[in-house]
Amino acid sequence: MAVAYAVGVGPGDPELVTRKAERILRAADLIVAPVSRAGEPSVALETVRSFLDDRRQQILQLPFPMTPDRDQLVDAWRTAAGVIADNVASGRDVAFITIGDPLFYSTFIYLLGILRSEWPGVPVEIVPGITSFCASAAAGSVPLVEADECFAVIPATAGIERIIEALSRFDTVVLLKVRPLFGDILEMLRQTGRTGTTLFAERVGSERQLILTDFEQIAAHTPDYLSLMVVRRSPAPGASFHS
Repeated sequence: MAVAYAVGVGPGDPELVTRKAERILRAADLIVAPVSRAGEPSVALETVRSFLDDRRQQILQLPFPMTPDRDQLVDAWRTAAGVIADNVASGRDVAFITIGDPLFYSTFIYLLGILRSEWPGVPVEIVPGITSFCASAAAGSVPLVEADECFAVIPATAGIERIIEALSRFDTVVLLKVRPLFGDILEMLRQTGRTGTTLFAERVGSERQLILTDFEQIAAHTPDYLSLMVVRRSPAPGASFHS
C-alpha cells in the first residue's frame, strides 16, 4: 500500500539529510514542498533537489500563506492534506518535505491532524530531521545542556515576558525567529547579564550561514527571517563567547 511520508530535511545542508530521508525521497512518486506563496523558492526543496529525478517524480509546491487569518490557513492545510490523501489512495507514495523536523513547529503537524481525522486509512510515516538549533549549536561549538541542566525552546514572538521567565527557570534557552523582536531581545540580554553567553545563528547549513558569539557583532547585525539565538545561563566547557 502507498504511504504518506513526512520527511524532515534538516536546516538546509544536503549532507545533514539522513540516509533514510534520502532513500524515501529518491523513491517517492510525488514530492510536496511547502512555500509561503506561489513562485517563492522552497528551502526544503532546494536542500534535497540533488536527490530528485524530475523525469520520474512529480514535484508539487503548495502555498501555505504567512497570515494570522485562521480560515486561510485551514483552507491551505485541508488542500494539502487532500492532495496527499488522493495520491496515496491512487497508489502513489507521497513525501511532504519540511526543513528541520516534521513535528517541531512544522506545518505538517496541522496536516497530520487533518489526515488522522478525515483520512484515517492513509498510512503516515514520520522521518525525523536535524533541527536548526542542534545544527546551530554544532556550528558554534556551544553545548546545549550537560549533566542535570534543563533547556527550553521559545518562539521569540511569544513575547519578552515569556523569554525573561524562561531565562530565570532554564539553564539554556533557544529563541527561534528572533527578527521581529531583535532589538528588545538585545536589550533584555544586556539587562539580564547574558551578553557573554549568547550564540546567534542565521541560515545555518546554507551558503549564507552566519554564526556569531561576540555580542557586539550580534548587536550590529540585521537578522534574517531564519535566525535564532542560543542563550546559556553560564558558559559551558569548550564554548567560546565574547561579551
